[in-house]
Amino acid sequence: MGFFNRIFPQKKLSDDFQCVPKHIAIIPDGNGRWAKKRGLPRNVGHREGSMTLKKVVIYCSNIGVKHLTIYAFSTENWKRPQSEVDALMNLLLEFLRNAERELEGSNVRIKVIGDINGLPGELQNEIARVEKFTGVNNGLNLNIALNYGSRFEILNAVRNIAQEIKNGKLSINDIDEKQLEQHLYTKGIPEPDLLIRTSGEQRISNYLLWQCAYTEFWFTDTLWPDINDRHIADAIKAFEKRNRRYGGVEN
Repeated sequence: MGFFNRIFPQKKLSDDFQCVPKHIAIIPDGNGRWAKKRGLPRNVGHREGSMTLKKVVIYCSNIGVKHLTIYAFSTENWKRPQSEVDALMNLLLEFLRNAERELEGSNVRIKVIGDINGLPGELQNEIARVEKFTGVNNGLNLNIALNYGSRFEILNAVRNIAQEIKNGKLSINDIDEKQLEQHLYTKGIPEPDLLIRTSGEQRISNYLLWQCAYTEFWFTDTLWPDINDRHIADAIKAFEKRNRRYGGVEN
């Protein structure tokens, strides 16, 4: 059995959830601190974090989550030491190469959102290949936010709409929320129901600013490499207790 067939088994697990979020977004924070606590290089923490991601994807796929969006690399992460950036790029490249080789037979669709043109050419090629390879699948949608920054995403959408107005394809009166959403990286992806951030930080860090207008947040002090399915289950059970009124009143 191939690696990704083990990652995405078809058997369903039961956690007696009353309402599984359709879309979970995650900010997987704490890889560097996990490594530092153990006297290890930060790159070791990132590799451990990659293994955690695989476990979380297994779990979310099994319980019926339809969309899982992971903040893999932000536009601000380029500020990190070059050695760390290179290690992260290599991990992502390794992930995509494995997907292309071993994902056949599974039902997971991989999509990368972000400024793809700003990535190394080799990584761009792998992204295009794995998206095409998995594009026919209709199970879990794994969205990887890579070279992603929400402020740039919104600015880029505004520029594209302005260009369409200039070219006569749109009028000012055509601009509404749905029109803007058609120009975001997340076009066609529903808004997150639940956002999980690990490591104790409680901020959104330029992630899905437009999309998270009515998302429920769940924070944990646990560092990302130590996350397991019980943490995800706890987040979902907390989500089930939330009263989502979307600005209205309770019926």
